[in-house]
Amino acid sequence: MKLKILVVDDEPQIRKQLKIGLGGYGGYDVLTAESGQQAIITVAQSSPDLIILDISLGAGPDGLEVCQRLREWSKVPIIMLSVHNEEKTKVAALMAGADDYLTKPFGIEELHARIIAIMRRIAVEPATNTRAEIRTGALFIDLVNRRVFADDEEIHLTPKEYDLLRLLATHPGKVMTHRAILSEVWGPEYGEMDHYVRVFINTLRKKLRENPARNVRYILNEPGVGYRFISDA
Repeated sequence: MKLKILVVDDEPQIRKQLKIGLGGYGGYDVLTAESGQQAIITVAQSSPDLIILDISLGAGPDGLEVCQRLREWSKVPIIMLSVHNEEKTKVAALMAGADDYLTKPFGIEELHARIIAIMRRIAVEPATNTRAEIRTGALFIDLVNRRVFADDEEIHLTPKEYDLLRLLATHPGKVMTHRAILSEVWGPEYGEMDHYVRVFINTLRKKLRENPARNVRYILNEPGVGYRFISDA
């Protein structure tokens, strides 16, 4: 089976060169996207095995934002491309979730070698993707577009409410401690502020229309520890 690679670059010539160059090795099925939004949609629809992502894209989200958004629900390996060789740019790419960084211009053989190295590591430690959407009961979470629906009606969440729900929902059945939730959603410096979590969980439950009397419950308390998301999927 061929390795499915998504090339994301706003320069048609680069997309063409990489599609032809990687296709010449015979083991790659190369998809392309010219914008960040198109890339996110393609990942959700086609589930590539690896992404080659330019850090500077045209209109819409740039490579860093695309990488960050993908990391909310996908662990697909990402090689970031850039014309910049500064350390701060490399650090920003890696902090956004990239697995590797390659400076333009580069040779197709070096890119091929980096792909092989990443996929060799993945073969030892499989990087399974989470789903692009989550459905449980009357709740539907569109992770690609950051939209939430309950009983077929869209629920408007604040960014923090959404990040909290996403964190819990992408770890179904797992107990998330107060400290882990605070660190992931608010930052490590909020590690002792358990009341933040309680307040947001209560608000989130109301918006999701939880009703224990009707056995509608998505977020369970684990007293003294944290919270757990229940999924029927």
